[in-house]
Amino acid sequence: MGYKNLEKLIEIVKKLRSPEGCQWDRMQTHKSLRPNMLEEAYEAVDAIDDDNMEHLKEELGDVLLQVVLHAQIATDENSFTIEDVAKTLSDKLIHRHPHVFGNVKVNSTQEIIDNWDKLKKEEKTHRKSVMDGISRAQSALMSAQKISKKAVKMGFEWPHEDSLYDCIFSEFGEFKEAKQAQNEELMEEEFGDLLFAIVNLARWNKIDAEQALLKANKKFISRFRKMEELANKPLENYSFEEYDTLWKQAKKALNK
Repeated sequence: MGYKNLEKLIEIVKKLRSPEGCQWDRMQTHKSLRPNMLEEAYEAVDAIDDDNMEHLKEELGDVLLQVVLHAQIATDENSFTIEDVAKTLSDKLIHRHPHVFGNVKVNSTQEIIDNWDKLKKEEKTHRKSVMDGISRAQSALMSAQKISKKAVKMGFEWPHEDSLYDCIFSEFGEFKEAKQAQNEELMEEEFGDLLFAIVNLARWNKIDAEQALLKANKKFISRFRKMEELANKPLENYSFEEYDTLWKQAKKALNK
């Protein structure tokens, strides 16, 4: 199987970055493209969530464009090439799959994950803490999940689920105390502790907190739009009681 279209894409981006190419593309840097990388990745995830393969094909192309663009910028700066990117990834995949490319025998997916983590640790010898390597760019909720999982791998875990509930209630009480003291800085700190405790509760029950919140957001948007459809006057003119009634009507209509 050939990769003519992939090679064509690389040549197109190279042309766009050349003196005879596009001024906008020539102006781009790794930092200027940072928002684009995030946006395209999120749009690809949206397509996955929608189970829309045609849309996913398009969005994966946009993600691939970001990869090729960054590689071309690095090439122009004599840092690395797209070939270097592919080689680094290939070497990593072969090294981390010794049960496929080597003689290691595994009996379960958990053994595969354990081997992956062990080999990754061997590669990242510069990391001194188990908390090193957590992305600073990902959402705080995703970071909290990863931080929690890393801590648990080192044995730092609640003894039982009830102790987690106790922690959540305790953090909620501390937030209320900070609120009563009108200490905004402490309120923010305690609210963060409360969210982190709730993320741990999600992990304990094998719930992806990020996905759970995304679904809650989607559900709220859907119900609010239905409220807008059902409203017989501008929503800003509704009282709380009217809002509550309308919310229940919207919920009932969507549940049908």
